[in-house]
Amino acid sequence: MALGTFGFSAAINDSLKFVVTLLADVFKNRHEKNSSGRARVQLHLKSIVATSQTEARKSEFRPRRGLRGGHVQTLASFFLRRRMILPAAEPRLIEVEPGTKILCHCHWQADRSNALTALLVHGLEGSSESGYMLGIAEKGLAAGMNVVRMNQRNCGGTEGLSPTLYHSGRSADVAAVAESLIKNDRISRLALVGFSMGGNLVLKLAGEWGGEGPAEFCTVGAVCPAVDLAASADALHVRGNRIYEQYFLVQLRRRLREKARLFPEEFDPMRLQGVKTLRDFDDKITAHYCGFEGASDYYARSAAANVVDRIARPAFILHAANDPFIRILPETREKILANANITFVETEDGGHCSFIADRDGYDGHWAERQVVEFLRKF
Repeated sequence: MALGTFGFSAAINDSLKFVVTLLADVFKNRHEKNSSGRARVQLHLKSIVATSQTEARKSEFRPRRGLRGGHVQTLASFFLRRRMILPAAEPRLIEVEPGTKILCHCHWQADRSNALTALLVHGLEGSSESGYMLGIAEKGLAAGMNVVRMNQRNCGGTEGLSPTLYHSGRSADVAAVAESLIKNDRISRLALVGFSMGGNLVLKLAGEWGGEGPAEFCTVGAVCPAVDLAASADALHVRGNRIYEQYFLVQLRRRLREKARLFPEEFDPMRLQGVKTLRDFDDKITAHYCGFEGASDYYARSAAANVVDRIARPAFILHAANDPFIRILPETREKILANANITFVETEDGGHCSFIADRDGYDGHWAERQVVEFLRKF
């Protein structure tokens, strides 16, 4: 997700104070903060992580000064420039089904077969070049892991590699990439990591695998996963969130028109007429072209909420209570908390896939560090 589409001046990047002031004025954050400014964390730590005051203190998220609130956190993560150092990646095309290839960028340790391999999956309209994908790749490599940044089909400039669309239910694509890495690179340990829509995909796959997945699969991590698709799609249409919804719609419309140009017999851009919400798009485009009866059917069948209770490997889920549009329904929360394999961390602040903290010996991207620290156990 990037916000240049909305015409914000590039000069915003020159002044953090100006960024914060602008965002606060636009979005009027309504999320309350405690008097100390510290975001308290509700920890539901099970399985391999002990529930203790020590663990709770280690996991506290303190938003960077001036960046408190869900909207400010969410948008500042796209305005603030990052400097990341990554070695050149090995690009690889992997066929996930006949006639459909996706592009992965692979970073290998010298002894790839013995290092943990983290397979990263981005969110809606993201790519392998999204900031959080690069950030966690940098941290994972420094921690001795292999990292594979996976583009979902059509993403990362690959519209011509598939006559189909990507969507939140295509966990089989992630499975195909995982199986390719296991077979061709002989990796011994695999971790799945996803953000937002990608978080839904990796949790869905982990639940579908249950205890029958590849022996190499050892853990899964998700940041702000869209596990309840319908509730989150509808939350995007709430008045205060429409800037996000319009951003996604601009990008999705542009992609559909490009698909129609490349595959004129498969896609009709006229179907975009009357699409005003993300639910409209999923009803008229996603469902129509991907075999669902409508948006409601698509959301119901593709949500990881259906299978989180079946996750049988250690899992880490990070969610911010003030995420502007990701919703976790009470019944899904109950399933998560009832699964002893899941470590669920919910912070009061952090926004959507942001969690920008002070630079205290690292770059301040707290969520990325939390995921990598969890993966270190494997």
